[in-house]
Amino acid sequence: MLTISNAVSIPDDEIEITAIRAQGAGGQNVNKVASAIHLRFDIPASSLPDFYKERLLALSDNRLSKEGVIIIKAQSFRTQEKNREDALARLVELIKQATKTQKARRPTKATRASQKRRMDKKTHRGKIKSLRGKPVD
Repeated sequence: MLTISNAVSIPDDEIEITAIRAQGAGGQNVNKVASAIHLRFDIPASSLPDFYKERLLALSDNRLSKEGVIIIKAQSFRTQEKNREDALARLVELIKQATKTQKARRPTKATRASQKRRMDKKTHRGKIKSLRGKPVD
């Protein structure tokens, strides 16, 4: 059972975890041992609440396939157990990030003094540039 929050958790049978061989350099051991973890989580078929499903499916993340399956590959560690924990932690973090609501932006207005300073700088800069031209006889 993977716990997301106090009210939401995912049963283990909904998460498909397979061990694969890790990529990259690592010596002789990397060719023999399947230490990397390939985690697949099917969002539409999961028991998550509809709110969570909608938010996750709306993500523009390259770990999310067109069918609505989250695919996470963990190969940072040398042991399979640590990679499994890392993949599950990344899944929990992804779900938590997707369900956070953004604080509404309150539009602000520049103060009159800051607008005046900006315009004064522009006119001053324009005068400097106009003095760079050829002298008029």
